[in-house]
Amino acid sequence: MIGDVLTSSILFEALRTKYPKAELHYLINTHTYPVVQNNPFIDKFHFFSPEEEESKQALIEFAKKIRDERFDAVVDVYSKLSSNLITLYSKAKIRISKYKWYSSYIYTHTFKELTQPTTNAGLAIENRLRLLQPLNINQTLSVPKIYLTDEEKNNAQQYLTENGIDLDKPLFMMGLLGSGENKTYPFHFMAKVIDLIAEQKPESQILFNYIPKQENDAKAIFNLCKEETKAHIFFDIFGNSLREFMSITSHCTALIGNEGGAVNMAKALGISTFTIFSPWIYKEVWNVFEDGNKHTSVHLNDYRPELFKNKNQSQLKKESLKLYPHFSPDFFSEQLKAYLNAL
Repeated sequence: MIGDVLTSSILFEALRTKYPKAELHYLINTHTYPVVQNNPFIDKFHFFSPEEEESKQALIEFAKKIRDERFDAVVDVYSKLSSNLITLYSKAKIRISKYKWYSSYIYTHTFKELTQPTTNAGLAIENRLRLLQPLNINQTLSVPKIYLTDEEKNNAQQYLTENGIDLDKPLFMMGLLGSGENKTYPFHFMAKVIDLIAEQKPESQILFNYIPKQENDAKAIFNLCKEETKAHIFFDIFGNSLREFMSITSHCTALIGNEGGAVNMAKALGISTFTIFSPWIYKEVWNVFEDGNKHTSVHLNDYRPELFKNKNQSQLKKESLKLYPHFSPDFFSEQLKAYLNAL
């Protein structure tokens, strides 16, 4: 997933600092490349395609190509069946991953993930950096970074201004839609959030993050907004690619919306975020570098903890659509107002 690939990219800066002459490769899903494109700490990419994901024979052939690279060390962040096999085939002397009872024999070093964060970096960052301990690298907490070119940023600025955006006024990117229904704040609630932004920030200009196939859903949220709010929304301004989205977002005052890849990208661009978590996603894992000011988030568990008592993540995932209706924006409206006023 995009958020995983971006977050894991922090390992390369730490590796480069410790081993400046090392050759560093990154194996990623093909569609996630835009978030790590131009990363100066990565020497080479290996792209894992849907074909390798779906075909055992294609996966084995891919694993053989990885073996031919003759890696000294493999760090398996994901530790799923496909990466288990690729690591096994690599024959690297050092093989590191998180502990799973059925795959631990493949690795020379494993560790059990922390369940409570020790810093505001969050578990997603802390547990990844622990993977580098067998390579004698101590924790160096850092925010993942996206490397846009000057041309990309200038093109986005021109696109925005040519389409009526005043970059001297507040510009908000709305993360309307999660990666699935169970990670998407209900449309009528999201419309209320957008209404509140327009009311609290009268000069606000609001962009929607969506791709063409999501246009109907984006339009449905737009139609649920108040008429006066609609005047603040520039519905037809959006990125046609992931790099274009990131370039546009780099000019925004803040990104507000569902937890997911868009939030992670905004943070990596240095843009302020207000995140609405799905009921089944653990906040302590993905509230990366939150400080309650520039980056803050809300979760139903913050307001209705009794709904989460004695339930594991698997149960919460199954019940997420039943839990969402309990997560009224009224719970966090004052917090959102304070966040907006502090920008």
